[in-house]
Amino acid sequence: MKLRFIEEKIMNLLMILATLIVFGFFVSIVWTIAKTGFPSLTWEMISQLPGGGFYLGKEGGILNAIVGSLMIVLGSAIMGLIISIPIVFYINVYLKKGSKLAYFTRLSFDILFGIPSIVYGAFAFTIMIFFGLKTSLLGGIIVASLLIIPIFVRSMDEVARSVSKDLLDAAYSLGATKLETCKIVIRQIAPGIATATLLSIGRAIGDAAGVLFTAGFTDNIPESLNQPVATLPLSVFFQLSSPIPEVRERAYAAALILTIIILILSLLGRLITSHFSKNRIK
Repeated sequence: MKLRFIEEKIMNLLMILATLIVFGFFVSIVWTIAKTGFPSLTWEMISQLPGGGFYLGKEGGILNAIVGSLMIVLGSAIMGLIISIPIVFYINVYLKKGSKLAYFTRLSFDILFGIPSIVYGAFAFTIMIFFGLKTSLLGGIIVASLLIIPIFVRSMDEVARSVSKDLLDAAYSLGATKLETCKIVIRQIAPGIATATLLSIGRAIGDAAGVLFTAGFTDNIPESLNQPVATLPLSVFFQLSSPIPEVRERAYAAALILTIIILILSLLGRLITSHFSKNRIK
């Protein structure tokens, strides 16, 4: 009995230590970015497009990268939801429990989840070359969608699998079709959809390798899907590569803006998740 008590205390200590280490890394990263980037963060940098010598330390801002990142994230999130939700419904409602097709579908998305973003970018770039397409906003949205669809599917799938079988049986016993049952399921997995969207947006908006091949970079805000688009991660990368100290400091300011955007999206995601959780059937 005493040995089990000691083991319990040791495991509690290890969990607390692991939590503190992770939290310490988080605080260290945020503090470094904020300390270095905040002095260079100005309203001009947020509200203006890059000037002719912006990457040489002259006037201008990164409005093009901010708007470009939001455009790619919004487009990829919409496309990802449109593709992912039907897949989740099919493997959880239409297929039988223990189906081999459902098993291999989940396995495939687990593998896709672990593939690095640069591989998605290289694959999309190869396809674009084959069809004679140029780097564009559409290319960035497509590669970001490919990147986040596995996150959408596996996150929502885990929530959908937790839906009580009795709830589904009750719907069928009342004469509901599988399509009508999906409407019940979607209300139950709404918090999961919000969480999956949050995770996906966080990965999509911070991706640099994938969009480097497909979205390109420009100092302007694209007016159509066929024009190249700038993103915050690439803006940070290009500025950190500069030999000019002032430009490198602006890179940290751009990283701080990216961090703030992710923080705002995270808070909105938690509010949405909390709202939908109130409507779940316990």
